[in-house]
Amino acid sequence: MSTEHVRRNVVDPDAGPTLRDSPQAAAAWRSASVRHSVLAVATLVLVFAFWRSRMEWTPDMRLWRALGDAAVVLLFASLAMGPAARLSAVAARALSWRRQVGVWAALAAFAHSLLTIDGWARWSVRRFLGYEFVPELGREVRLEPGFGLANLIGLVAAGWLLVLLATSSDRAVRWLGPRGWKWLHGGSHVVFYLVVLHAGYFLFMHYTASFHRAVPAENWFRFPMLVLAAMVLVLKWAAFTRTIRRSRARAAGPARMDRRR
Repeated sequence: MSTEHVRRNVVDPDAGPTLRDSPQAAAAWRSASVRHSVLAVATLVLVFAFWRSRMEWTPDMRLWRALGDAAVVLLFASLAMGPAARLSAVAARALSWRRQVGVWAALAAFAHSLLTIDGWARWSVRRFLGYEFVPELGREVRLEPGFGLANLIGLVAAGWLLVLLATSSDRAVRWLGPRGWKWLHGGSHVVFYLVVLHAGYFLFMHYTASFHRAVPAENWFRFPMLVLAAMVLVLKWAAFTRTIRRSRARAAGPARMDRRR
């Protein structure tokens, strides 16, 4: 959302219509509600598709991994919308959906984190960090060197997404101010890199040959995740370079006029 758009927007479509709302405000709220409904259904379909594609896994693991992968897809989609809109007028038409896509990405990430902490770590900090009790040794040992770090990275990303979720409304924009809100939501780019690191560890490193367990079948989402991440980076870079070229062209225009004089 641009700063100019924020300044022009005087109604909060996420707050619901009140008696003082204008017809325009009520229409904006209805439009936002429709987008949320569509994204809710799309998220459920996405989670079910991921869940159904891994029937060889245990049901609980299938569920929290499906939620995590759905969150990755939705997050990457929301981050791609901004730069795509700078490159294409057609893509710009979908920009009004970006907030709702981001909201449902955050909700899926929160559900993924909660189920993982409750179902696998069982609310144990040491287990969350990769420590397991080994009967032969009679004590807890760290079995997976990168497991705890990957979990911490994912937890930071999920927490940051919850902050973005809590401020994803025009009311929050007015409370924080356009500049403050834009600075806060600029953190979504950091979340992108944290998610790539977190998902990359579990997709490419964690489930490889290990001395204490069998190696499961490769996750089919490994390379699609890399392709999606690369597409986001390419779009960001293309939008950045185009913005720089336009800025230089605008700056060079008055200079050329001065030389002619």
